[in-house]
Amino acid sequence: MSSSKSSSRAWDGLNPPLSQWMLDAVSSMGLERMTPVQASTIPLFMAHKDVVVEAVTGSGKTLAFLIPVIERLLRLEAPIKKHHVGGIILSPTRELATQIYTVLESLLKFHPPSAEHRQAMEELQNPPREHEEAQENADDASEKKSKKTKKLSHNTLRIVPQLLLGGTTTPAQDLSTFLKRSPNLLVSTPGRLLELLSSPHVHCPQSSFEVLVLDEADRLLDLGFKEDLQKILARLPKQRRTGLFSASVSEAVDQIIHVGLRNPVKIAVKVKSASGALDKMTPASLQMTYLVTKPSHKLPALAKIFRSMDAVPQKSIIYFSTCAAVDYFQHIIPALLPPDLGITTIPLHGKHPANVRTKNFTKFVDSVTPSILLTTDVAARGLDIPSVDLVIQIDPPADPKAFMHRCGRAGRAGRRGLSIVLLTPGREEDYVGYMEVRKTPIVPYTPSPLSDLDNITISDEEATSATDTIRKLVLADRAINDKAQRAFVSWDKMKADAEAAANGETTATTKNENKKRPASMPWSEKHEKRDTKLRKKDRKRLKKEHEKWEQMTEEEKAKVRETREMIKKMREENEKKRAERRAARAAGGQQGSAAGADDSFDGFDD
Repeated sequence: MSSSKSSSRAWDGLNPPLSQWMLDAVSSMGLERMTPVQASTIPLFMAHKDVVVEAVTGSGKTLAFLIPVIERLLRLEAPIKKHHVGGIILSPTRELATQIYTVLESLLKFHPPSAEHRQAMEELQNPPREHEEAQENADDASEKKSKKTKKLSHNTLRIVPQLLLGGTTTPAQDLSTFLKRSPNLLVSTPGRLLELLSSPHVHCPQSSFEVLVLDEADRLLDLGFKEDLQKILARLPKQRRTGLFSASVSEAVDQIIHVGLRNPVKIAVKVKSASGALDKMTPASLQMTYLVTKPSHKLPALAKIFRSMDAVPQKSIIYFSTCAAVDYFQHIIPALLPPDLGITTIPLHGKHPANVRTKNFTKFVDSVTPSILLTTDVAARGLDIPSVDLVIQIDPPADPKAFMHRCGRAGRAGRRGLSIVLLTPGREEDYVGYMEVRKTPIVPYTPSPLSDLDNITISDEEATSATDTIRKLVLADRAINDKAQRAFVSWDKMKADAEAAANGETTATTKNENKKRPASMPWSEKHEKRDTKLRKKDRKRLKKEHEKWEQMTEEEKAKVRETREMIKKMREENEKKRAERRAARAAGGQQGSAAGADDSFDGFDD
């Protein structure tokens, strides 16, 4: 039975079959057989079917769409024309788009025409030095130029990819690269892709465009890209193949399915527990646990967790709820970890500049010594970071999907992983039962049998010692002190927003978002703001008049009353005269023309 299952997931057993160079590429990655999501998706996507794939994190979705996209573009009857796009892969974040592009390039190294084209483009961008070029024989130089021209011609079937990321290059630079290289496969985030497609030099006609992939579709919508997605879909031909990949399919994703896909085949890959009795939403190789501890004990407990393991994790990720918390704890956690463990901490969050995010992410991925990534949910989706053994969540997220995606950074592709969420006694302990209902059971954390700890308990003395260490750091550095205050404010705001959302109330975050919306949009509260401003102005005027009235003598008040009464009578007289003139004009009399046709104020009578 197991051998038949294994053979059904062999790379060379696919129908339609993969190209030989593609088999060599996946073999070089050490992938002996397909994962369930790959075995289910690749044949259908290659057979001109729209697919909606719902699979657990770490199940191999990236190759499940990259392989069919590449194979389809290379099996066209004719090469894609210059400045025409054949395929687009959309990703919600820069990090995930970069990762997809890296995997794509590693596959294309095994396709000679694509690899030669890339090499030729690099040689053109980095020509030899003048003195080296002068030494070349004229005939040799002419022959090399001829070969390069042949490699760069558009008469050969090959994949020419381009990565589009906001914040790393300008739209003008992206367009310049597009015009020079004429890529036929784009990997991009939504905003930057929409800017490129807006150019009249970029073409996606029905004759050329083949396939669109929406990776982490629910995350695309969570980050507010719905409007961009609608505009992108409107610019692409309807006669195309579309693949939608997500760890969960929400109602919002269903709307995109109805609009952007045609009769899709839905693929849902579930994972069963060891007993086979319960479907899980996370990989079976991942052990999910929790630790109940007081808020003041969380940081010393964090240090003890690393002591409780039989070996120091090569790569760990610690999740915080806000960017400000990451900025603060990047200074605190290194001071609390045991120095003999030699662990490096690396911060990463969405408010970092693009170059800092790329630098820190690469540093963590390439690290050969034990390292911890301190991050937010920006690193919770889709990223395939090798050798992540441990994930710790300082606070449980309100959204169970976020919890699963955070945990899923460990235990990927069959590798053993451990996740720990720190819960405070009381209401947060109910999170355990809540996750079990969501088919994500979590169990109490127990130290490794090889460690000298029976359990993770923090004494008041240990908590006080950790607090003293933190206090010394904060008092010694004003910058850390400021970051501590911002971290607390952001955490408190996050908690308030979560409670407000749970009660169906408008959160402070939503109010700030409304402020940023254009005033022309109907839900921007433009008219409400104007009316509120006028009401405040009226109240202020009435208050001043009342204060002035209270300061008057009785004689002055009598004169004011007399004046008001006179004005009232004059207005009544003027209104009576205007009514008579309107009646005269209506009757065609001469009195109206002699008196004038305007209804303006006539002044006070003598």
